[in-house]
Amino acid sequence: MSEKIRNLAIIAHVDHGKTTLVDKLLEAGGVYHENQAVSERAMDSMDQEKERGITIKAKNTAIHWNDYIINLVDTPGHADFGAEVERVMKMVDSVLLVVDAYEGPQAQTRFVLRKALAEGIRPIIVVNKVDRDHAEPEKVKEQVLELLLDLGASDEQFDAPVIYGSAKSGFFVRNMDDDQSQGVIPLLEEIIKEVPAPNVQPDEPFRMLISNIDWDNYVGRVAIGRIESGSISKSQNIFLLRKDGTKVRAQVTKMFEYTGLGALEADKLEAGNIVGIAGIEEVDIGETLAENENAEALPFVSIDPPTVQMGFSINDGPFGGLDGKHVTSRAIRDRLFKETKTNISISVEDTETSGCFNVSARGIMQISVLVETMRREGFEVLISRPSVITIENENGKKQEPYSTLFIEVPEEAQGATMKLLSARKGIIQAMEPSSLGVNMEAVIPTRGLIGFEIELMNITSGHGVMSNLFLKYDDWAGEIVTRHTGALISMARGKAMTYSMLPLEARGRLFIEPGMEIYEGQIVGESSKLEDLLVNPVKEKNLTNHRASGKDNTTQLAPAVKFSLERAIEYIADDELVEITPNHIRLRKRYLDPNERKRLLKKSK
Repeated sequence: MSEKIRNLAIIAHVDHGKTTLVDKLLEAGGVYHENQAVSERAMDSMDQEKERGITIKAKNTAIHWNDYIINLVDTPGHADFGAEVERVMKMVDSVLLVVDAYEGPQAQTRFVLRKALAEGIRPIIVVNKVDRDHAEPEKVKEQVLELLLDLGASDEQFDAPVIYGSAKSGFFVRNMDDDQSQGVIPLLEEIIKEVPAPNVQPDEPFRMLISNIDWDNYVGRVAIGRIESGSISKSQNIFLLRKDGTKVRAQVTKMFEYTGLGALEADKLEAGNIVGIAGIEEVDIGETLAENENAEALPFVSIDPPTVQMGFSINDGPFGGLDGKHVTSRAIRDRLFKETKTNISISVEDTETSGCFNVSARGIMQISVLVETMRREGFEVLISRPSVITIENENGKKQEPYSTLFIEVPEEAQGATMKLLSARKGIIQAMEPSSLGVNMEAVIPTRGLIGFEIELMNITSGHGVMSNLFLKYDDWAGEIVTRHTGALISMARGKAMTYSMLPLEARGRLFIEPGMEIYEGQIVGESSKLEDLLVNPVKEKNLTNHRASGKDNTTQLAPAVKFSLERAIEYIADDELVEITPNHIRLRKRYLDPNERKRLLKKSK
């Protein structure tokens, strides 16, 4: 049976067309019935994936074509979710490396390809979006081959097949001059020809490495992976070989084969296939399922460590508990540790302070996705400013993570971008002209990337493009100032009034609107000066017996600054927090009482 199976992952930089390509392959595999409505990016099943237009979780499906089973794993393209790519490498035999025919290989292209090459996987190069304006497919092919050389590809890996096409338009060809009328058939034929059948041992006892975890409302946790040897039947007794060496006996309650956009129950599963098995409680990614108790655990791919850390704590503000259903430290702790079961690049630690937890991850977007998921589930939580995870070298010297930063900006913004990089301790490594203006490559402390994107968007009027990749740990770069303004802090609790907000506009930009309920210690605006300023936006106008001219009613306030979750997290200072509830995102001081803030400031000096 395994000779008719092909297992492969689709990898690429963000927005190079992976999920759209999966849509077309599903369509070619007969997943959709005639006249059935076909949704775009069908594999993006999470709400946030559809809203953000990116893939967050790796998901697998299967296409049945010409008696073959093609198991496909769609992976994220954003660097923060790189662990989703790393952990699926053990259950595939090849990868479709999708590269935009205009943009060429980007930062994440290098990362995901390096992981595939390290596992000995030979890629199939897919030059996508060849019908895009200014596309240069042949040039991009050469750039990918150069990247393979840079990453130390073997001769076999370097001799990777190349397919050209457009997932959006639904065609692929082996040469740019070929007829496009066959649709995606040439790509499917190339997959069958070039992807090797899984190298498994069907006659040996059952073993499977768990590479993903799914959830079924009826049977609970479902362990997903490729069966490396033997076969397994429903109700069979098996053993879970944990990472710590312990062994747990379990019984298989349900088994699934993946097809199209769903999963089908099966009574028996054979080696080589990517399957789901239920009936094992508290199962983790990277553990092994085996028929025999004394079987050897299968090796798991090494995961790059997290580089960014943020504090989570209970909402102890005056409005705590008014919005959310889950507000206790126990509920928050349980939810965070639950996340570590399915997201192996996130780690959670208890702190000495009750109700406070440190969450470590690859990047700010990864944590913001978790926070957004939690607020939609009814949680209330306070989030601190991100900080990088530092280490000490053998000489006891402090080191911090550095990233390689790739930027493309208009030519007129080149000087301002270089100044921004310098302020954040970035060092430019290379610069060359591009179709947009200028391409820059720089090495920068990961600390310097916090809030970098919003400033880049401002100085380039939204035309700047950036991507980054973890590079190494190196010596601490010194102080980096990423915010040059103070805060307007409310000194009272109540409803914001237009009368009292009008004079505050001269002091800076406001984050609140008239009628909003605010509290003491809440940040209601940005001060135009470096120092924080206490203000009273809830003060009402004194009424008299004389009728006023109505001047106040005709005065218009400037629109309030609205913060997204990521922008709020990047904006706050070390002594500030973001209050997240199902309905609100508020900025506040860590200590709401101004006297306590003064006392702590004196103590720190």
